[in-house]
Amino acid sequence: MVKRLNFQNKDFFLQLDEILNVSSGKEVSAEKEVFPIIEDVKKYGNNSVIKYNKQFDNCFLSAKELMVTKDEIEKAKKNVSPKISNALKNARDRIVSYHKSQLPSDNFYYDNLGVGLGHRWTPISSVGIYVPGGTAVYPSSVLMNSIPAKVANVSRLVMVVPAPNGKIDPVILVSAEIAGIEEIYKIGGAQAVAALAYGTQTIQPVDKIVGPGNIYVAAAKKLVFGKVGIDAFAGPSEILVVSDSFSNPEWTAVDLLSQSEHDTEARSILICDSNEFANKVEEKIEYYLKNINRSEIAIQSWNNNGIIIIVEKINNVGPIIDKIAPEHLQLSIDNPKELLSKFSNAGSIFLGRNTPEALGDYIAGPNHVLPTSGTSRFTSGLSVLDFLKRSSIIQSTNKSLDALSEDALTIAESEGLSAHALSISIRLKK
Repeated sequence: MVKRLNFQNKDFFLQLDEILNVSSGKEVSAEKEVFPIIEDVKKYGNNSVIKYNKQFDNCFLSAKELMVTKDEIEKAKKNVSPKISNALKNARDRIVSYHKSQLPSDNFYYDNLGVGLGHRWTPISSVGIYVPGGTAVYPSSVLMNSIPAKVANVSRLVMVVPAPNGKIDPVILVSAEIAGIEEIYKIGGAQAVAALAYGTQTIQPVDKIVGPGNIYVAAAKKLVFGKVGIDAFAGPSEILVVSDSFSNPEWTAVDLLSQSEHDTEARSILICDSNEFANKVEEKIEYYLKNINRSEIAIQSWNNNGIIIIVEKINNVGPIIDKIAPEHLQLSIDNPKELLSKFSNAGSIFLGRNTPEALGDYIAGPNHVLPTSGTSRFTSGLSVLDFLKRSSIIQSTNKSLDALSEDALTIAESEGLSAHALSISIRLKK
């Protein structure tokens, strides 16, 4: 049953907390299940990957057949319409353009004591991209996860994707070619994450793993973190739509369902300024739940995780937004920019009634890999910076070393680190 809350209720934030903080406990269970898989792949490499491919994906491929060949790419291109290919190429170009604007600059300068200070940016050497299979096909995920790495000049990109019955959907392979990925393996699940992290006899390990997956993939990424970097501990998708009574309830309903259809655990939240408008939205949702392709998933998601919040004034929603810290925030109101100063926490923000969240999923340009489960309080969506490392640079002369030495020696001695102090003082001896 969809929960309906009123911001005027004195216990509002307590009620909201109780809803948002419900944990299924599935995360802990998933970690226990994938740990032996990771250890198995770590120890036995290809043999374990092949075993789990058979067990989970009915994929009976040998080690030599795991890597996608150029012939398979060419065959896939013949099975994807030019319309889809062109749409993906247009999306690629927009994503590239946006992410190029994120490229940072190196810096070096001399301060007033003559100390040279600065930093430089260098790309991560190798990145693994997990692309989900299963209930839906996501070529957009291929583009969104790989293009920032390409723009950052990562030299080796490796894609893994589940291959049920040994097959990968052609559009996934075409999107990989459009993105410029040349190393692709038919592996999914925790075994794919382990293969990327630790390597096998045929797959070289990577330095970082990005990309969405189910709860088991997320658990596997969490367990290999430290051996490799990861993008985030991703949870189910979520959207918060802020609409006033002047909005179109049908548009609002479909915007909410755009997340509900992702996953039974997805969460869709509406904030509006009247019960009458909320009722109209619910009526439209009930209609579309009977007509969209993934209705069973959407029904379960909306009924179990949907929330409607009633406020007296839209202008007062800032604290609610910050509390929820949504992955996607859609401001379907007049003058949405005026609301931006009233909150801080959101993964991606969609301004105005003509900016549906789905635009950002595919073609707008910004990345659709975003913080979930309230983590936009402290982190951001995937960007070029996630594929770069920043190294600080220091250069001192005898004169500037002398100028800084007294304070440096004082601090070193206060910490009891005599070798630290000596490494400075020994250079100052005449």
